[in-house]
Amino acid sequence: MKTLALRLGLLALVLASYWGAYQHGRSVERAEAGQASAQRDSGDRLAEVLGERGARAEEQRRATAQEEARAHANEEHQVADAGAVAADAAGHRLRDESAKFAAAVSCPGPDPTAVARGQAATRAAMVLSDLLTRADERAGELAKAYDRARIAGEECEREYDALTGQQKTGL
Repeated sequence: MKTLALRLGLLALVLASYWGAYQHGRSVERAEAGQASAQRDSGDRLAEVLGERGARAEEQRRATAQEEARAHANEEHQVADAGAVAADAAGHRLRDESAKFAAAVSCPGPDPTAVARGQAATRAAMVLSDLLTRADERAGELAKAYDRARIAGEECEREYDALTGQQKTGL
């Protein structure tokens, strides 16, 4: 019986040692998996932080480029407005000169046929002066509208290029 008890005790001891070795292996494996997971999570956080920094830098670059495009458009608007003022002044001078010319065409005289021709010439000069005035005003309106549309289109193009990161190789 002693030998049986000794054999059972020895068998229990062997089983306990195998069980202990198995549990130790599992704990080592869990620790290694936890360490690998922690390293992966740390790398993920680092990549996230670097990605956020890159995204912020790109956002800042785009915002700066858009602001530059708006500032450039404002400068172009000021130049166009100054040009429009100069064109309006020249148009006023031209209209004044045409009105003076229309007024100077009438020349009263003793000959009734000359008076009739003078009145017809005066009416024709007044019509032409009025047409010139209207054409000049409309041309000014169209020029201002064209300038606004051109400047807005160029600003839009510059902002789009800034957003997409394209550089215009320009004219």
